[in-house]
Amino acid sequence: MFSRLSMRIAVTALAVTGLFAAAPSAPAIGQGSSTVSSAASKSPSAGVTVKMSDTVADRLGTGRKALMDAVSADVLSRSHDARGLAPEAAVTKLAAEGREVVVDVRTVSSDWARGVAYVEASRTRHGEPEGWLYIAHRKDGRWTSGLEGDREFADYVARSPLVGKAERQTMTAYAEHKATPGTRVSPTGALANTNGLLLPWMPDYYMTLTGGPHAHDGATGYWSALDFAGGNASGRVRASREGTATSMCGAGGGWTRVIHPGGFSTDYYHMWNATYYNGTAISSSALLGNIGTDTCAGGSATGAHVHWSLRTYDANYVGQYTWLNGRTIGGWAWWNGSSQYSGCATRLGYTACPGTAIYNRTS
Repeated sequence: MFSRLSMRIAVTALAVTGLFAAAPSAPAIGQGSSTVSSAASKSPSAGVTVKMSDTVADRLGTGRKALMDAVSADVLSRSHDARGLAPEAAVTKLAAEGREVVVDVRTVSSDWARGVAYVEASRTRHGEPEGWLYIAHRKDGRWTSGLEGDREFADYVARSPLVGKAERQTMTAYAEHKATPGTRVSPTGALANTNGLLLPWMPDYYMTLTGGPHAHDGATGYWSALDFAGGNASGRVRASREGTATSMCGAGGGWTRVIHPGGFSTDYYHMWNATYYNGTAISSSALLGNIGTDTCAGGSATGAHVHWSLRTYDANYVGQYTWLNGRTIGGWAWWNGSSQYSGCATRLGYTACPGTAIYNRTS
């Protein structure tokens, strides 16, 4: 906890740069952290909620507002619900819906910064928020942001000292879409290979399918998500394969993204008791958390479950949720239904639809 003196110093330092400490949040780096909100008029980061530790704020110094502006502008230009609007209008529109735009600065070093940014989902219906990892670089006093999926992001992954060797190898393959042979098939292709991705719990245990293929936000786009609950896996949610994991909402939040080798990544939402990861290398079936009803970044959940989504990149390196129809996950081939949530899975002549217990198989 801060002393009163140290808190006054932190607030004063932030006020000098147009940032004000609103409330303490879970620490990412160092002993304490603050959630700050930009108040600059007509600034791309005006109204955006910013999270950073005191250590990060000190390292960024007077350049932190320029960093926030760069990342916020990038996020708002990429958000489906904010696209085409000026930053101020976009934030106002989202705020009217009770939704925040969040930029979380996790680590900094010299002229580099790295973190997570997301636009909250509507809290009136089931679905996932929009979220990105980002890396930003300062050159000649100007910050340029690269969101996960941008060409800048792929370039920065290759050069930034904030990305370790092992993580760089995984993330570069993902950003450059260096999928292994056989993964690049059309949605109409048969049983598309996903490089051995498992369902989000331990192999040879089961959970109940509560929602077949549906859009990650429950509304538009590819039907990329599945919902699972119950079963004999003790409610533990685990990584579908090895990779690098990041807790998108920060410590205590129930949303994790894992980037896997070969061009795919997976999202896990609504978890409770989630393990905190920050670009951390993990093994296949690593523990991520437990099924829950967490809505750290919006959406809704009427009962404890995990909302699992499949992601990849298109030819222009734009990260997006991708189709499940015809792909094999956990030994099951997944197929769209006549409507969202109604689709089923097939394996060895058996069909499993919502309400059915499904074992997680490695082959």
